[in-house]
Amino acid sequence: MKSAYKYELADAAGVNYRTFQRWLSSNKNKLMELGVSPRGQLLPPKAVAWICQQYGIDL
Repeated sequence: MKSAYKYELADAAGVNYRTFQRWLSSNKNKLMELGVSPRGQLLPPKAVAWICQQYGIDL
């Protein structure tokens, strides 16, 4: 898995970017453990893998 932008994952999930942000806000603590800052746009590989697994996103 490689780094990805939030908007890329939102497109892959087939949802609006704002909806995707709401999804992420519900898991803010877990994402902070994975190195994601609330305002950051680029997600590290560990976070991308976790988000894809959690929300069923196929990259």
